[in-house]
Amino acid sequence: MRLAKQIAHHNRLYHAEDSPEITDQEYDALVRRNAELEAAFPHLVRVDSPSVAVGHEVGASPLSKVRHAERMMSLDNAFDDAEVAEFVARVRRFLNLAEDEPVAFTAEDKIDGLSCSLRYENGKLVMAATRGDGQVGENVTANVAHISDIPQELDVDDVPEVFEVRGEVYMERAAFAALNEAQEKEGGKLFANPRNAAAGSLRQKDASVTARRPMRFWAHGWGAASDVPGETQTEVVETLRDWGFPVSPDFRRAETLEEMLAAYTAIAAKRADLAYEIDGVVYKVDRLDWQRRLGFVAKAPRWAIARKFPAERAETTLERIDIQVGRTGKLTPVGRLAPVLVGGVTVTNVTLHNRDEIARLGVREGDRVLIQRAGDVIPQVVENLTPEVDRPAFIFPGHCPECGSEAVAEEGEVDVRCTGGLVCPAQRAERLKHFVSRGALDIDGLGEKTIDQFLGLDWLSNPADIFRLHQKREDILALEGWKERSVDNLLASIEAKRQPDAARLLFGLGIRHVGSVTARDLMKHFHDLPTLRQVAEKARNGDTDAVAELTAIDGIGNAVVEALGDFFHEPHNIAVWEELLSEVSPPRYEVKTRDSLVAGKTVVFTGKLETMSRDEAKAQAERLGAKASGSVSAKTDLLVVGPGAGSKLKKAEELGIEVWDEARWAEMVAAAD
Repeated sequence: MRLAKQIAHHNRLYHAEDSPEITDQEYDALVRRNAELEAAFPHLVRVDSPSVAVGHEVGASPLSKVRHAERMMSLDNAFDDAEVAEFVARVRRFLNLAEDEPVAFTAEDKIDGLSCSLRYENGKLVMAATRGDGQVGENVTANVAHISDIPQELDVDDVPEVFEVRGEVYMERAAFAALNEAQEKEGGKLFANPRNAAAGSLRQKDASVTARRPMRFWAHGWGAASDVPGETQTEVVETLRDWGFPVSPDFRRAETLEEMLAAYTAIAAKRADLAYEIDGVVYKVDRLDWQRRLGFVAKAPRWAIARKFPAERAETTLERIDIQVGRTGKLTPVGRLAPVLVGGVTVTNVTLHNRDEIARLGVREGDRVLIQRAGDVIPQVVENLTPEVDRPAFIFPGHCPECGSEAVAEEGEVDVRCTGGLVCPAQRAERLKHFVSRGALDIDGLGEKTIDQFLGLDWLSNPADIFRLHQKREDILALEGWKERSVDNLLASIEAKRQPDAARLLFGLGIRHVGSVTARDLMKHFHDLPTLRQVAEKARNGDTDAVAELTAIDGIGNAVVEALGDFFHEPHNIAVWEELLSEVSPPRYEVKTRDSLVAGKTVVFTGKLETMSRDEAKAQAERLGAKASGSVSAKTDLLVVGPGAGSKLKKAEELGIEVWDEARWAEMVAAAD
């Protein structure tokens, strides 16, 4: 049971969340171990065994579901020449062929992408779907419209009435590297490898996101078809090429085991020089009538197998360990290596992930290490080859290397983060953008590009500098694209925030765990910022009454208390706080509530509200005496839905919670006013 759960966990991360924790080789080893145990103890085989599972159940995907006309299968794997030979022997035994009867196979490289099925009716693309669990996938028709390799219409004669083309959506290595670089600059999610980048890009609810990411497709097979244009795998693949679909440039026919193995060797030799990632070679019986006779086992065809490549590994020296600070304050250790060639790529950097990983490997500067490149741009350390010697372990820093602020890991977390926030150069840009964003101070005219421009000119280093920009009026006017009106409008917007809402100001500081709702809850209790600071500092120093006062506030837990204490414990943050409050004067925070239909109730908003922002809706609820919550539970009294409402609406219906649309909510607010 433990092994099955472990495989299911990694299946979900790989297929459903595009965030694998282990390499393909480590996953394959788990699956092989499961197969060995089931062979030895067949009476213990589970009904939900990994040996019969394909992909992963679609589950809570934001995309609509599609049931495949014919199941999309996966492939069994071979890991050496002997297993390929046994596959050939199995085919011969099953077909009961004479020893001198030739059996031809096709061989092609196995691209590391996302399986996709394209359904054409009378030559027109009508549906595209991911594999999902093999029976039900996700509808990605709008998304594949942005992949130039996929024709929307087949401009050929005698096209079958129905034909499903099956293949892989993938991302080339250069495009993957560029995407990750852009994601890092924007503070977005980094993808582990090109396959996960392609999967995450294709499975977008908003197809415009897919359109911005360069993806490719190549075909390798078919599903439901009213007519199959050929009697062999080779003939059908050639037809797909003629129809305009890219296919493997290394597709070939092999008439003997020796030719099959030679194909593997030739493709493996080219692997490092390809523009895309491949992880093996796929063999298929060429004759389609024999494919039909061979049929399928639980999750894979008997007539095909994938010969997987081993992970690419090499030895080198870990010369230095650097600590990089990300835009969210996370401290990430990166190993600097003596350059080494791995699979045709010169590697100089290796990820060490976090403090716990360094301790697990026991690596120190100067150690000899074994590294592995399995699709990642930055490889990983597999093993520390240096014996334990009498020299100290690597000491992970307790202070941020960028700003000197304390670096801490919260209880239960492995990531160490800088507490410097707005004073940390690595975080400054994102923190300032958050400070002026719509949910915080909402300063018109001070968008992301302007923040970046002013930071580049050293005009901004902390939020207080925003309120001194009037001193730079003539300098701003001298910049390209700025006119008197736009400059004056910007400065007027800034001046209008000299007496900001205290909760918005607190939220704008970007204190960890203090979101907009938490900031309002804190200010409703303390009414002014100095009092909040005083209690937070006492709590940090162990004052039990202060801790009790904070945690007694609905929605405030130990994580918020700790985050507030850490913020006010850091001298850099106190300096920023005091400098900011010398420029602005938030009035005493009071929430005036009135009697209304929702007074005393808990309200949740979901979906895309069309006439107001989510923050405005929550503020309306609080003004009317309600509590605005972010999740649906048995304590929820009312759910207000906009277009696109999903799981929250379903849960509310299951719990019998009252549901309103946005128009009814607006009518109630207007009546209360």
